[in-house]
Amino acid sequence: MNCHVLIVDDSPILRAAIKKVVKLAGVPEDRIFEAGNGVEALQVLETVWIDLVLLDLNMPVMDGEQFAAELRKRPDLADVAVVVVSTEANRERLDRMRDLGVAHTLRKPFEPEDLCRLIGEVLGVKPA
Repeated sequence: MNCHVLIVDDSPILRAAIKKVVKLAGVPEDRIFEAGNGVEALQVLETVWIDLVLLDLNMPVMDGEQFAAELRKRPDLADVAVVVVSTEANRERLDRMRDLGVAHTLRKPFEPEDLCRLIGEVLGVKPA
């Protein structure tokens, strides 16, 4: 799969697990980037073109909602696809994320097949 994916989660263990699934979806390892919070994610986006952000909501420094709001304010980044991968269950907060243009929400814990399917769906390709 010819795309660049950014995994944004404050847990290194969860980032590693999500990275494995992204690789299973056919994204080469050198096209997968990681960040531990929204500030780090914005720094990655300043240096690398990203097609898809897999975003946790509950993080220190800058949470996922703040990150998504900032992303949408920037004309050069406003069209980056975002999928929330989070334990968040607050319907109001998830509705706000949809209002910010989030493509989908996947609740942790998730089945790897579900994440692979979402990656393909959002990027418009069938995962390997």
